[in-house]
Amino acid sequence: MRIVLAEPSRIGLRLMTQILTEGGHEVLPFNDGAVALECLHGDETVDVLMTSFEVPNVSGLELCWEARLIANGRRPIYVIAMSSTHDRDRLIEALDSGADDFITKPPVPAELFARLRAAERMTKASRELLRLATVDTLTELPNRRAFFDRAGAVMLRRENDPPVSVLMFDIDHFKRVNDTWGHDVGDAVLTAVAEVVRTRAGHPARLGGEEFALLLDGWDMLDAYHEAERLRLAVQALVIPVPGSTLSVTISIGVAEHVCGQTVDQVLKQADIALYAAKTSGRNRVVAAHSTSKPHEETGFAEASEPAQTIYLAC
Repeated sequence: MRIVLAEPSRIGLRLMTQILTEGGHEVLPFNDGAVALECLHGDETVDVLMTSFEVPNVSGLELCWEARLIANGRRPIYVIAMSSTHDRDRLIEALDSGADDFITKPPVPAELFARLRAAERMTKASRELLRLATVDTLTELPNRRAFFDRAGAVMLRRENDPPVSVLMFDIDHFKRVNDTWGHDVGDAVLTAVAEVVRTRAGHPARLGGEEFALLLDGWDMLDAYHEAERLRLAVQALVIPVPGSTLSVTISIGVAEHVCGQTVDQVLKQADIALYAAKTSGRNRVVAAHSTSKPHEETGFAEASEPAQTIYLAC
């Protein structure tokens, strides 16, 4: 496992690093709590934090607390507090601060490795639970929850950053596929479309049913529209084997660009309206939302001052 080790004593740090390395673990040693904390935040491959109480700048208890906050943010980190005493009050304080385990210094190697094996089991189980909570089991794409988390983080910090756009699309006449060929073929179609979208730029997700989304960080509306067209053509070119024949499918796509202050829900609503326009105007096409225009009271569509020939603008 990859272990951040925070220990104020240089001799203790060297001794612990040697023990852990000889046990097959990768150690990131620090004698400064602030630097250890920076590593925890910046390195998503860290599995375990082992910290003494007395590290300078950021104390061991603070490291336990910060590591627990990171772990609660859906990134498992197992936290082991270390002390040279058996002070029960200190043990209670460490556990209340977010530590998963407590060990005395210097540790007995056999006991230490047994505790780390328990840590490995716990982190592996936590990662699997996290995967099941955030990944669509059929397509292996991120699910709706994961998409909202990522998109929310991107849009929150976007104010002075490059643009962000969202593609929302679904498979045309998907119910007909299920009704004609059965749900096994329907699942094969979903998987095939997921494989295509996985090869595209951006961050894809399956929102549910036959509905997908693609987050394009750094893409404005026009670039996102052209990427949507490339995606549409790539799906249209799919040939999916079915019993005794082959099957082709198409998708309809709505595109929206994030406006500062909008929530993920609001941007997806714009993309969804554009997707509906793509469906009602014939399917197998891309429609770009015009999020800055006021909708027509009668039609619900915004007018474009200079509409491109192939782009349909919806509010």
